[in-house]
Amino acid sequence: MSNYQKYPSTFVEEHRGELAAGYDSIIARLCEEYEKSSREDYLIAVDTYPGVRDEEVTAALKTFPCRNFFDMRTVFKSEEELAEQLKYHLTDDRVFGRMYFGELEDLMDPVRLAEMRGKVKEAEGLCMVYGFGAFLAAPPAPSVLQSGGSSLRRPDLSLYLDLARWEIQLRYRSGMPNYNCTNFDEDILRKFKRGYFIEWRLADKHKMRWFDRADYFVDTNRAGEPKMASGEAIRDALRLLTERPFRTVPYFDPGVWGGQWMKEVCGLDKSKPNYAWSFDGVPEENSLLFDFGNGIFELPAMDLVLTRPAELLGEKVYSRFGAEFPIRFDFLDTIGGQNLSLQVHPVTDYIRRSFGMAYTQDESYYILDADENASVYLGLTQDADPGKMFAELERANRGECLFDAEKYVNRFPAAKHDHFLIPAGTCHGAGSGTMVLEISATPYIFTFKLWDWGRLGLDGKPRPVHLEHGRQVVCADRKRDWVEKNLVNAVRTVNENEDYTEEHTGLHEFEFIETRRYTIRTQAELDTCGIFNMLNLVEGSAAVIESPDGRFEPYTVHYAETFIVPAKAGRFSIRPLQKGQTIIVIRAYVRI
Repeated sequence: MSNYQKYPSTFVEEHRGELAAGYDSIIARLCEEYEKSSREDYLIAVDTYPGVRDEEVTAALKTFPCRNFFDMRTVFKSEEELAEQLKYHLTDDRVFGRMYFGELEDLMDPVRLAEMRGKVKEAEGLCMVYGFGAFLAAPPAPSVLQSGGSSLRRPDLSLYLDLARWEIQLRYRSGMPNYNCTNFDEDILRKFKRGYFIEWRLADKHKMRWFDRADYFVDTNRAGEPKMASGEAIRDALRLLTERPFRTVPYFDPGVWGGQWMKEVCGLDKSKPNYAWSFDGVPEENSLLFDFGNGIFELPAMDLVLTRPAELLGEKVYSRFGAEFPIRFDFLDTIGGQNLSLQVHPVTDYIRRSFGMAYTQDESYYILDADENASVYLGLTQDADPGKMFAELERANRGECLFDAEKYVNRFPAAKHDHFLIPAGTCHGAGSGTMVLEISATPYIFTFKLWDWGRLGLDGKPRPVHLEHGRQVVCADRKRDWVEKNLVNAVRTVNENEDYTEEHTGLHEFEFIETRRYTIRTQAELDTCGIFNMLNLVEGSAAVIESPDGRFEPYTVHYAETFIVPAKAGRFSIRPLQKGQTIIVIRAYVRI
């Protein structure tokens, strides 16, 4: 039986019983706040993340006895205007856009925004302003924003409605359009692109600006099941996670090449055809669960990164990357499945020039498990001619021939606990029969597929191939001799004693991530040294993480679970839960 925890949560003792669950309870709480104020003129500002089900929420909020209800959706420019304004960032490509660094106000009509601010300021009685950007009309603090030379009206009560990006993606699949758009039936990849490169960037920047000032937060991840907690409770809950180990909530997704391993180990639905991916340790995508005793509140893990970056990441990492979590762990399951595509990631200069990203998708494959004939494709063969390779790829992707992969790309046997390093610019792909723990830099969508074995995606469409991008970033000198020496099991022992063995397993010097493997017989004493650590239990049933000075309570993790130790946690130890068992842990952190 699987002991993998799919819904890890953190108990928030200080705010036990804090939650209000369901619209009736939330409306009742708002009524209490209004009645306590004894104010005749009372303004509630309700800001939202794009992807919240506005129709559902507004139908519930309009049962509140408001004199005026102002909807921020009326302030945004038309869909046609935005399409023209954003065409450089949206591009014609199905997958890749360009990062948008503007402000939320850029998407709004300035005249209508000014009018909205004026209406809100002059409104009498009990009023509400609702929607994405509501805090631009009624900021929940003494305002530094100006409207016609005068300060904006501060709300008497402010709410922020939040949800995770993975949930947004599921809503796209079920027909939800992008914010204030009518692209209900558009290609899912194009919806995701608009979210990734534009909407989520603007929303995160806007949310970060007001996060510490909101009176309440509302979890809107489940249809018809909102949950509300005070801003103080949510901010205290996030503060807890800067001081102790924690896990994010993993999610699992099928793919055309997906396998069967995760079904067993992670306790997933066996009726599904396969599971290809799991993101378990990707704060940009995953959630956090907080247990308030009377219910569980789900919050995007990115909120922790945005609002407490120095404590979480460490000052050195924060000074280098800003409020971004630069390492991610995820699973790629091809056991009982098929080969991944042959692919390459852009080098740093290319990703910056082409997509506006600050750093690139360096990565590695740590083999968590493998079949007898498992393999990994990595680097060019010694005699490979890149020009001829891309000419053959062009013909193959037109359907004129099958690409002879092993003529151009090395295929190495893969066994459990092997570690293959993949600096950007290196051709690679996991073969069938591998269970990969992918340890990677965070920019996770920048995969240029070169050859996908002639397959269609689960949507019945050809999977995107990007030969023009790939041609410009493949490092032609990454051939077999160099790859074997530098990228295949470049392992050396760092420390060995009776308690544990510590090995350096990577990553390559071109990559900023350091990985260490600990084979622990009794206990390993470690220290964050002011830099966050990301770890996974790659061997053994369970491990306990403890603080030598009692800074946090003992924390238990199970086989294949990823966990984060924040920089602020300081010294920590890892030991097997079962005395006498040997465990193995892989640890990643930023080289400074």
